[in-house]
Amino acid sequence: MKKIWWSQLLSEKAFLFLYDMQRLYFSDIQGNIAYNLHMKKNIWPSIITIGLAGQIAWTVENMYFNVFLYNTISQDPGYIALMVALSAITATFTTLFMGTFSDRIGRRKPFMTWGYVIWALTVALFAFVSPSSLKGVSLAALTVVILDCVMTFFGSTANDAVFNAYVTESVEEEKRTKVESVVQIMPMAAMLIVFGVLDGFTQKGEWKAFFLITAAIMLMAGILSFFFIKDDRREKRDKGSFLSNLIYGFLPSTVKENKSLYISLLAFGINAIGMQVFYPYLIIYIQNYLGFDNYVVLLGIVLVLSSVLCVVLGKVVDKRGRVRSSFPAVILMAIGMILMFFARSFIVTTISGVIMMTGYLISTSVLSSLVRDYTPKGKEGEIQGVRMIFQVMIPMIVGPFLGSFVIKGSSLTYTELGVVKSVPTPRVFLLSFLLTLLSLIPLVSLYRREKRS
Repeated sequence: MKKIWWSQLLSEKAFLFLYDMQRLYFSDIQGNIAYNLHMKKNIWPSIITIGLAGQIAWTVENMYFNVFLYNTISQDPGYIALMVALSAITATFTTLFMGTFSDRIGRRKPFMTWGYVIWALTVALFAFVSPSSLKGVSLAALTVVILDCVMTFFGSTANDAVFNAYVTESVEEEKRTKVESVVQIMPMAAMLIVFGVLDGFTQKGEWKAFFLITAAIMLMAGILSFFFIKDDRREKRDKGSFLSNLIYGFLPSTVKENKSLYISLLAFGINAIGMQVFYPYLIIYIQNYLGFDNYVVLLGIVLVLSSVLCVVLGKVVDKRGRVRSSFPAVILMAIGMILMFFARSFIVTTISGVIMMTGYLISTSVLSSLVRDYTPKGKEGEIQGVRMIFQVMIPMIVGPFLGSFVIKGSSLTYTELGVVKSVPTPRVFLLSFLLTLLSLIPLVSLYRREKRS
């Protein structure tokens, strides 16, 4: 026990020493800009810059790593499911560990700033992966899976663990829905940027340029974050051992004291599983089942309209209350999914997609706000790992494998360059519809608890 304590202490001291050495050279410029923003209570530059750049990276990972693996290395959907699952596991345990670690040393900024810089470098590594360079399809596919986990470690540290804790701490409760709606729209904005600026490279097979430009965007955000974030020295939350802090969110006593938090997480998890059944295969479905080559136009229309509707309807959420607003949002999302099951034409698919994504954006915005509302004060970092289990790990393990099972169960295939490929079918949307409706069960429980209180 004594050896573990000293190694833990040395790791914390070494981390702070290296960060303070960096601040020694740049503290005046960084400090002045960050201090002025902080005094004006303007956290929007940091939220928008860091949040948007992070979502660009996650968009590339969630939607294009799958396409990259499928188009250039292996058409086996099992590799995609494996990559998504291992990435989700990595993200969860990283968030749990690093969120607790940042709580203990009382710092957020160094994890975000340096985390984004290293995150950018790991994205750049994908530019150099190919079957020819690694002399084999299996080795190349496994290399992509491993690199994805490495990238996820730094991304989850900077974004999932620390950035989310930073937002929870920095935003007043009465403004949380407004800020959360912007945070939830950022993935859509990131998709538009990726589709509009970067997708052309993938269409031409220029994956090296695609990954390097993405890495450059991430690097720029990391550099800007040095100036936008004030280096607050929070009170160190190092009471008790690191292990006790690490498992805090899993203790029965914690669950008992914060039942509304865990009911909200359960609802979010079930809702996210429904989305992940089809989401990793969406572009492949649009291209190879529906036969729409101009999927960028379709997705662009869907993302713009659903984002606008989310902002407009967000005002209704503030008036009606978050729990009450979650029911129509989830139902709207489910209606969109069943419409996608029947959609075949470009226009009907677009309308169905707008309905589905509007419901998805509003429901995730509401559920994320509820999770932040019910997070115990002083435990923001420690709870991020628990949040990741419900919002990311379980959905991204269960959802894609269910989707892969449905896809492999179909006899629909096509042959390209002598390779037989499985094609996603509309049945993934039917399964998503059924799972999404299940999220209404914990929401009913949450509504009854709120009504009683």
